[in-house]
Formats: sequence, structure tokens, C-alpha cells
Amino acid sequence: MSKKGLDKFYNLVESFENLPSIGKKSALRLAYHIVYENTYSGLKLAHSIENAIVSIKKCTICNSMSEHEVCDICLDTDRITNSLCIVQSAKDIFNIEDSKQYNGIYFVLEHLDEENLDKLKHIIKNNKTDNILFAITPSLSNDAFILYIEDKLKSYNIKFTKIAQGVPTGVSLENVDILSLSKAIKCSVDI
Repeated sequence: MSKKGLDKFYNLVESFENLPSIGKKSALRLAYHIVYENTYSGLKLAHSIENAIVSIKKCTICNSMSEHEVCDICLDTDRITNSLCIVQSAKDIFNIEDSKQYNGIYFVLEHLDEENLDKLKHIIKNNKTDNILFAITPSLSNDAFILYIEDKLKSYNIKFTKIAQGVPTGVSLENVDILSLSKAIKCSVDI
């Protein structure tokens, strides 16, 4: 099919293609669906995107996503406020919350700058934080990231931990990288 005369359609395809994990075929399929097969879902999608972009901002306390100045987690009085989980992306909080294994508060630290570090120190002082959990993807650069933060907070009486690393459930050992396998063996537990 010729692109001539379908500029708006191909602009939509290109917009979908610019999204993470959407290739050309998927972008074409999505664009065709919302333009030709289900225009209502297309209009609803456009409205939802616009509403989210206009309404979602960073929480002034923890840098997470919020529709208000302060997010629901920071306002939740049932949270364990002396336990702080540091993540590098607000979307990581969704996964941790879905696990239902953590009931503390969060801090999103996307960039290591003085403003964010001051904000982090303010939360630690206000909440008398004595435990910090780093929920950060394991890598050498992120290990350096963690060490840097620990160094900046060494004057506080805080226990630092990080999420366990190792072999994912259901994955055969032949498909596990050496670094993950060695960390899993090093951190093995009694059964």
C-alpha cells in the first residue's frame, strides 16, 4: 500500500513505533485497529494519554508518580515510615507493591545530584529511617551507585540491604548468566 495520501495514518504508526518494545508490525497493527476497526478505543486511548500527561506529576516528597502534590503512599499512615526503599524508577514501585512484601515508604532516585540527595536526607531525618532497602537492578554501575549513597549517608545510623539476587524461579541453570549464578551461590541459604 502506498504511503501517499495516508500521512496521518503513517504518523500514527511512527508514534507507536517510538514506544518501547513496539516494532513496525505491531505499530501498524495497533494503528490499523484504532483507526479502522475500533475508533472508540482509539479516542478513549487518546483521551487517557492526554489526561495522564496533564495530571501525573512527581510527588514532592518521594519523587514517585502522583496526581496530587503528595502521593498516596507518602500519605498512608499505615506505612512503616522508618523503612525506606530506594528505586531508580517510579515504575519499579508498582512491581514491589504488587508483591505485597514491603510496607515501608519509597524514594525514587533517578539522578545522583545534590538536590535529590538533600531530599533523601530530609526524608531520613523526618522519618527516623533506620533501614534502607535498595531495590535496584544488579549491575556493576548500580553497585557503585549503592556504595556512593551509602557513603553519603554514613553519618546516619542506618542498616543497608538490597534485594536478593540469583537464579530466577523456573529457569534452568544453563540459561543463567555466570554473575547471577555466582551471586546466588554466594548468598545461598539453609533449607
